[in-house]
Parts: sequence; C-alpha cells; structure tokens
Amino acid sequence: MKKLSIQVFTGLLLLLLASCGPTIYKSGNFDASRAKVKSVAILPFTVSIDAKRLPKGMNIETLKNSEEKTGYDIQSSAYTWLLQRQEKFTVTFQDIDKSNAIIKKAGITYQDITLTDKAELCKLLGVDAIISGKTTMSKPMSEGAAIAVGLLVGAWGNTNKATAALTIHDGTGDLMWKYDHDFGGSVGSSAEALTTQLMKNASKKFPYRNN
Repeated sequence: MKKLSIQVFTGLLLLLLASCGPTIYKSGNFDASRAKVKSVAILPFTVSIDAKRLPKGMNIETLKNSEEKTGYDIQSSAYTWLLQRQEKFTVTFQDIDKSNAIIKKAGITYQDITLTDKAELCKLLGVDAIISGKTTMSKPMSEGAAIAVGLLVGAWGNTNKATAALTIHDGTGDLMWKYDHDFGGSVGSSAEALTTQLMKNASKKFPYRNN
C-alpha cells in the first residue's frame, strides 16, 4: 500500500510539472508575416491580481490601480530586456514612452487597449507588429497585511503564483504567435522578476530571433 501511494504521488507530481510547461502557438501564416515585420511595439500588459478577500484598508479601486501600475511596470521590464539583447533579433522595438504617448493622445485608456483592434494599433503606432501580454497573479490571503503593502509598492513575497501569456499580432490584426506559461510557484518579489522569468523562458522560442 505504501509503495502504491508513492507511485500515485510520483505520478501526480509528474503530471503537475508537465502542466506547468509552456504552450506555444504559431500561425500557419507566420513565416510570410515574419518577412515583413521590421518594427515592433510593446503594449502595457493586462494584469489581474486574484484577491479573494481584500486586506483591511484596501478597496477595489486601489486594487485596479495596482493592476494598471504593474501592467506598465511589466511593459517597461520587457522592453528593457529585449533592448539589451537587440542584436539577437531581426526586429527593432519602439520606445515604450513613444508608444504610450501616442496611445494616450489618441484617447485610448489602459482599460481600452485590450478592446482596440490590433491592426488599428499597429497603424496608429506606425509599426509592423505588436507584442502584448496578460498576467494573472495570486497571493495567499492569510498574509493580508503583507499583501496590502505588496500591492501598493509592487513587491510580492516569494509565495505568489502567476500565469502569463505573451502574444504577437502583425499589421493584419491576426494573432501570429502566442506563448503561455504557468509559473506554478514562486515568481520572485517584483514585476521585474516576473518579467525576467517570462522573457527568459519565452525568448528561447521567440520568433524574431536571428538564425
């Protein structure tokens, strides 16, 4: 019986580890699209913080503000990460300050970005493709006080979990590539740490790498 229990546990562990692996989608039209893509803009990420019970002193508005701030922080970290490795890629990345200024001038809010057609955004930003992303973070609610501080300053303890998706749409507005990853455990203490892990993993399959 003990041996059987160990086998069952081992099987469940292997299943869990497999489920945490990345899932990658690439459009059948990607190769044709890749030849035309020379410039890429990076959008603020869509962030969802799973808070089943809000800590004392925190409300929904504060939580939403924290999600937006984290979305821009991840955008900045992703841009920095890619820029530092520019020579490895066949495309250039538009300065995020320029991208955000153009989007703001067009009257598109952070909440509106995900609802705006990607082809329209490509045209608006003057780029050939757009990188966007979505992140869901969770944190045990037993650490209420720590969470309240963490949400406000962007620092997370080492017990939070996250899932992240990185997507690329070209000028047609069609999805060309998508990378989904479930961190399934500790992701560090900041948006920068999360982004580093995401980009480090996704870059191995990033479609605009030099051959």
